[in-house]
Amino acid sequence: MGWHLSILIMTTTCFMLFPISDQSSQSELLQQLRKQLEYPRQLDAWGNPSSDPCYTQPTAVLAVTCEGNAIMELKIVGDRITKPPKFSGYSVPNVTLSEAFVLDSFVTTLARLTTLRVVILVSLGLWGPLPDKIHRLSSLEVLDLSSNFLYGSIPPKLSVMSKLHTVTLDGNYFNVSVPDWLDLFSNLTVLRLQSNQLKGSIPASIGKAAMLTELALAGNSISGNVPNLGYLSKLEMLDLRDNDLDGELPEMPTALVTILLSKNSLKGEIPEQFGQLNRLQHLDLSFNFLVGSPPEEIFALPNISYLNLAANMLSGSLSSSLTCSSTLGFVDLSTNRFTGDLPACLNGNMNNMVVKFDGNCFSADPAHQHEAKYCHQSHKGRGLNQDDGLVITVVGILFIVLVLSLLLIASNKKSCQKVLAEQQFLRKHKQDNSTSGMSSELLVNARCISHAVKLGTQIQPSYHIFSLEELKEATKSFEQSAFLGEGAIGKLYMGKLENGTLIAIRCLALHQRYSIRNLKLRLDLLAKLHHPNLVCLLGHCIDSVDESSVKRVFLVYEYVPGETLSSYLSGSSPEKTLKWCGRLQVLIAIAKAVHFLHTGIIPGSLYNRLKSSSILLDEHLTAKLSDYGLSIITEEIYKHEVVEGKRYLQNNVAAMEDSEDDVYYFGCILLEVLMGPKLHRKGGPFVLNDLVKLPFIFYALNF
Repeated sequence: MGWHLSILIMTTTCFMLFPISDQSSQSELLQQLRKQLEYPRQLDAWGNPSSDPCYTQPTAVLAVTCEGNAIMELKIVGDRITKPPKFSGYSVPNVTLSEAFVLDSFVTTLARLTTLRVVILVSLGLWGPLPDKIHRLSSLEVLDLSSNFLYGSIPPKLSVMSKLHTVTLDGNYFNVSVPDWLDLFSNLTVLRLQSNQLKGSIPASIGKAAMLTELALAGNSISGNVPNLGYLSKLEMLDLRDNDLDGELPEMPTALVTILLSKNSLKGEIPEQFGQLNRLQHLDLSFNFLVGSPPEEIFALPNISYLNLAANMLSGSLSSSLTCSSTLGFVDLSTNRFTGDLPACLNGNMNNMVVKFDGNCFSADPAHQHEAKYCHQSHKGRGLNQDDGLVITVVGILFIVLVLSLLLIASNKKSCQKVLAEQQFLRKHKQDNSTSGMSSELLVNARCISHAVKLGTQIQPSYHIFSLEELKEATKSFEQSAFLGEGAIGKLYMGKLENGTLIAIRCLALHQRYSIRNLKLRLDLLAKLHHPNLVCLLGHCIDSVDESSVKRVFLVYEYVPGETLSSYLSGSSPEKTLKWCGRLQVLIAIAKAVHFLHTGIIPGSLYNRLKSSSILLDEHLTAKLSDYGLSIITEEIYKHEVVEGKRYLQNNVAAMEDSEDDVYYFGCILLEVLMGPKLHRKGGPFVLNDLVKLPFIFYALNF
């Protein structure tokens, strides 16, 4: 009896000691991963299911590292390196994995290898939103999913992975803001999010991620200021190149070895503190709008080897006693406003140093320098030149187009003035019980159709009231793979109906209490907005607790394949550009859509979130406005957008009416189409503010 008990205890102990390192179960999981990755050639070494993965010979594209027969590291580098000109979040043949691939299932399988510390899955064609369940890899220390097709937001639950210290997600399609929870990481040292589509500003909370040694956010659309990074005492590498940063340079952590801030719109002077960064080896501030004289101490930093200040507006003369570090091997001062003599230590013949200084007003090499008066004029304020003439021409054209647009909308406003007066009289005598004060008779009988709607006979799909179950079935219960994005107006999902029709579903959480009857009246009005240049509303679904209150409303739209106008204007891909005739067609289409929204029904839809990212271009480059008319459903959207949007208006036009808001933002789109998104963000609002202040325009709006 005793020996039976001993054997039982020993057997139980063995199972307790080695619960996850069982060779056969690990092999089965790897075979499952191989199948989900659609049998890439890099995994041919796993062709024999009975072989021990821990003894696989490591190569440059495949490595499995084990400790005690437990897999600790998994590295697979694929060959799906081609990036398509357009990626809309779905499978691309021969580029991504197939439509059958489900990232959520793949991560579920991967998470069963619970001992993993390092996961490197590069260029494998993975596509979809990265699911939150990635945090189940609780032992993970290094995560590298670069050069894939991941989009949406970066899962917040990454921050609960206490052992994770390196996150590399370069070369994907993450398209929301930089996460504001990075300070919650307890051990994060390396964060690389380069070459994505991140937008917004860098959150100040990133300055509290005290363990960071490397921060790389290059190649995105990040705007605003560089935050205070002074508390990042361990930061050695900062790469924010090729973004839309437009503030002044802050002081930098003294441990920095590499600072890369080129191709932004940074302004102001280079802080004197840069001359105290004694560990700095590589400094690139080129292609910005920096002014003044650079601190001469940066040339003599003890470890500096690369210094690029090209294509700024730096001015003044460099001291003849300027000293250069013995480690300095490359200096680029070209295309600035420097004057005087070139310091002796910047003579390219000394120490084999490469020095570029063309396009200044130095006395050396006059054939490649401007005359001295050029730099003095540039410093004090440039006179009129060819470039200025071009700018004036563009602004003049913009002014004419904008005035014509304003006159068009003003004339439409005048044509419906009589009907508006009648409706206001009715509103006095017949009020709905709703909190909005909007007459139900007006909502049901919104029929003031102007000539804008008479664009030819169109066959519109019938409007449908969807059940919540239908939408859950279309989106697989709103799973992560159906998630398209989230903004101030709610989440957006993609789904497929039983008949195969693709749909886009906007989920609105209602903060204002409406009765179901009141909400249905509002939806009836929204359903009447049919136009060739509006994304078609197919139906809705009301999610309510009872008859007296509504929790959420789902708006179901046609799915428009293609890109936004903003994507076409970004210039990120040569294949994805719009010729001038195409741009004009887009502007005309959106002007028609706005004209219809303002005058096609009474009361009109006056605030319609006009921006280039809300304009969709289908496969025929037909422009369609999305997210229109939502202020009919809830005024919370209007309040949020106006507060955010009025940052351009400031005090000059703070009292604009709703319809004039649409006109203003249509003008912003005009600027973006003519000048490009980056120039528009830098100077467009100032030009537009000057235009809207003209008395003639305000007269046109109110005549």
